[in-house]
Amino acid sequence: MYKRYFGFLEKPFGKTPDPRFLFPGSGHEEALARLEFAIEEREVALLTGGIGCGKSTLSRALMDRVGESYRFCFIVNPRLNATEFLRTVASLLGVHKRADSKGELITQINRELYETSEKNICPVLVIDEAQMIDEPEVFDEIRLLTNFQLDDRNLLSIIIMGQPELREMLSMPRFEPLRQRISLHYNLMPLSPEETMDYIDFRLEAAGGCPGLFTPDAVQKIFSLTGGVPRKINSMATNALLVAFGNDAALVDSSVIDEIKDEMMS
Repeated sequence: MYKRYFGFLEKPFGKTPDPRFLFPGSGHEEALARLEFAIEEREVALLTGGIGCGKSTLSRALMDRVGESYRFCFIVNPRLNATEFLRTVASLLGVHKRADSKGELITQINRELYETSEKNICPVLVIDEAQMIDEPEVFDEIRLLTNFQLDDRNLLSIIIMGQPELREMLSMPRFEPLRQRISLHYNLMPLSPEETMDYIDFRLEAAGGCPGLFTPDAVQKIFSLTGGVPRKINSMATNALLVAFGNDAALVDSSVIDEIKDEMMS
């Protein structure tokens, strides 16, 4: 449909966290650099940000950037009890016959981490949507995973990602031991008005199109309606392209945004 009309090779505002479309804004670049440093040092990192700010895309881009000496293990639904969490970690690390008890699971994980280390590979455990963890014991198990180490280095790195309320959760006194293990904290903010323009143009070009397809007044309205949240920008920009295509328009201007805004914000 609109891809051929506007000369795109692929959809510029897709919903999947494709690292090729990671916008190199100052906030995202700084977050990526800090995360890269954290896993190189095999530390624990905490990345927070509002819904749709790009945390998942950052983690995929990080995986592409650091190469094959790191094995990424993603937990995308952490609403587990402590034993289920350890079984999931063991499975992601490659343990085929997982034990039933926590003690045996920890032994299996420890053995697998040592064997992985001998291959010069560092596992990176990425726990997404960590604000959904409803059993405090799971955070205790995350902390205990940092005890697996050699004399000179940890055997894995851990990235805990979630919405801003995760910081409030972890501020509780009982999580002080875990907080002390977190060496990097970063909160990903929405885009500014200027970054919103650059973001849209960047994704247009990444999809094979040309920048400037969205007029400045259209971008300003998109920013006002989305607050600079990338996922909301993607949704509104996609719908704007569909309307412009249907109208045989060469550009997306503010009138197109006015046409879709009520539907998008309802």
